Amino acid sequence: MNKKTIYYLGALALLPLLGSCDSTKSYSELLKEEEQAVNWFMAQQRIVPYVPADSVFETGADAPYYKMDDDGYVYMQIINPGDPDSRPQKGETIYFRYLRRNLKDYANGIDSSWYGNADNLLGAPPTSLVYGNTVLSSTTQWGDGIQVPLGYVGYDSEVNLVIQSPQGPYELQTECIPIQYNIKYFKAEY
Repeated sequence: MNKKTIYYLGALALLPLLGSCDSTKSYSELLKEEEQAVNWFMAQQRIVPYVPADSVFETGADAPYYKMDDDGYVYMQIINPGDPDSRPQKGETIYFRYLRRNLKDYANGIDSSWYGNADNLLGAPPTSLVYGNTVLSSTTQWGDGIQVPLGYVGYDSEVNLVIQSPQGPYELQTECIPIQYNIKYFKAEY
């Protein structure tokens, strides 16, 4: 075999590898897609780019989304602030019911289905977390963003959240999936 034939065969052997590069996305591409999806959704909302100094939020279905962290990983809309005299304390078990959807799919018109345990009170088990805990897998699986409202609302509250992957569910972080939530928080009854 001459050198040309060897190079030609070598190039042919590499073609499948080159083709596969197009079907996968880099982490930076996934982050860009996530940011675009969140920006698309947030452009349709009223936004307050800070947490009110007195922690007095507008509430209700028409309330704005508040940017809850400097990086913009968590936005919160308070539908119902709950009981102001009964607020969660760090270390307490908090039960919650939720619906969520993949915001990237929703922004791309792929799927706008909500799923979770809020619409099946009899058949779906309740979910819980330990407020402020960053070690228990039963808590950390939800990500840190889902705990952010607990510093501002009482029990029996309802919020809408937009959480980007760095603060979102652990299993979605490497895929850069932003999540939109509707969550109701409840006190553990012993």
